Amino acid sequence: MPSPRTIVLVQIVVFGVGAWSHRSGFPADRALRQRPVSASHATATRETPTRQKQARAQQSAPAPVAPAESEKIRSDIRAIEALPPQFPEHGAALFFLARLYARLGELQKAMVLLKECAALDQGFDPGAARGLRVLRDNAKFQELVEQARRRYPPVHHARVAFTVQERDLFPEGLAVDAKNRLFYMGSMYRKKIVKITTSGEVSNFVPEGLYGLNPVGGIRIDPVNHDVWAASDPGETRASELLHFDAQGKLLERYPAPGRGSRDLNDLVLRGDRDLYATDSLADLVYRFDRNLHQFTSLRFPRPIFVPNGITVSGDGNLLYVADMLGVLVIDLRTRVAQDLVPDAHDTLAGIDGLYWYKGDLIGVQYGTAAYRAMRWSLAKDGRRVTASEVLERGTELVNDPTTGAIFQGNFYFVANTGIYNLENDKIVDESRLEPVHIAVVALNRVSQSGDEPPGFQMQNQKKAPGRAAGVEPGPDPSEEKKPPVLRETLLPTVSSSAGIPSVQPRRFAGSE
Repeated sequence: MPSPRTIVLVQIVVFGVGAWSHRSGFPADRALRQRPVSASHATATRETPTRQKQARAQQSAPAPVAPAESEKIRSDIRAIEALPPQFPEHGAALFFLARLYARLGELQKAMVLLKECAALDQGFDPGAARGLRVLRDNAKFQELVEQARRRYPPVHHARVAFTVQERDLFPEGLAVDAKNRLFYMGSMYRKKIVKITTSGEVSNFVPEGLYGLNPVGGIRIDPVNHDVWAASDPGETRASELLHFDAQGKLLERYPAPGRGSRDLNDLVLRGDRDLYATDSLADLVYRFDRNLHQFTSLRFPRPIFVPNGITVSGDGNLLYVADMLGVLVIDLRTRVAQDLVPDAHDTLAGIDGLYWYKGDLIGVQYGTAAYRAMRWSLAKDGRRVTASEVLERGTELVNDPTTGAIFQGNFYFVANTGIYNLENDKIVDESRLEPVHIAVVALNRVSQSGDEPPGFQMQNQKKAPGRAAGVEPGPDPSEEKKPPVLRETLLPTVSSSAGIPSVQPRRFAGSE
């Protein structure tokens, strides 16, 4: 869930509209990354992507870069520049590099990269990237900004489904129990999980303070027993954790993130009754968690990954999709073959927060273009290439720092306004700016001819997009879909983000069973 997350990182990139900004006066954006120089989980709570990446957006010149931070930035630059020419997300790499060079104060290099990126016409909006505000007085930069605004105007198809009146939740993860018709949402500030009925009634599922939770991030529901799994940020006394609750909110298990050093479990996905996969945005790792053996194992990829975030699995359980700042990687869990998902010619998969599988397509909340948007990507039959891209929502008040979502009866519900900008070092910056949390909805199936609203919700008054009917056809209940089969374990050893990059062509990795 990047997702806004709790991470102490050496300041690196600026991706997005300020959504994951770190709060220490640094230019902010979702991909703004601060890698650990020497940080414990105690300090990680005070300096995090969830909170820190929000406030560093206002200065007009690059903040000073510490020597250790500068070297880490240059290390990442070297890794990205070493990507082979056939790397499918060339625009994402250019946009990423532009922010890195801007962070170092090398503005001329940043401008060259931005011009090259703009020429690819892949949806990037430099004017929305707060870390690039250092270029706002540059006339050529302003030309790129105006070009992007003309090329990528607002797209409005979503509406407000319901509103949570508790103003200081600062939510991250959203999930749905389709059979029981319940939504679950985590709170970064109140460190709890709330439950929302289809009539919009909100109650505490895990009350604040009950189990001493850290800020709650990604959430997923087991469709069989309705248990709730969640990831939490590192806290002052506890490391980042994987949490397991029963359907009544009782804590059954809690597991700290594996390994030494700073860790931050972000988003997660369940596969069958044994596998759970989770992203670690701080360590740049992805884990398989064996729910029977209670063991984490790191996965390996054909290139370095940067702030892995959204994660999902195909309907048949064979393919795992992992989003990072440079796009989406897909792993065949039967063969251990990993490769970059090939995007549409004039689009990108860079920087996806919530990522979901739906009828052979991917649905996501994206920040990697700098302008937030909700997207649908149609995939080829083999699931390794995008054949078409559709913008569901972009440039409206319903994508005001959105994070994650959930698919229910053919509709995509997502958190429209997290308010994370207003949270700094676990403190509310300006209470007058607090507002209720809106959950938006957009139809994924064909528009209903009857004018009915998406099933289960009394829609609130919201301006409709031109030419769209008032409602949608109900889709199949996800709870009725067959559960993916339990497939054999695939354990893939890790590779560090600073390692050399092999060919992006699919290849088999040597791993242990």
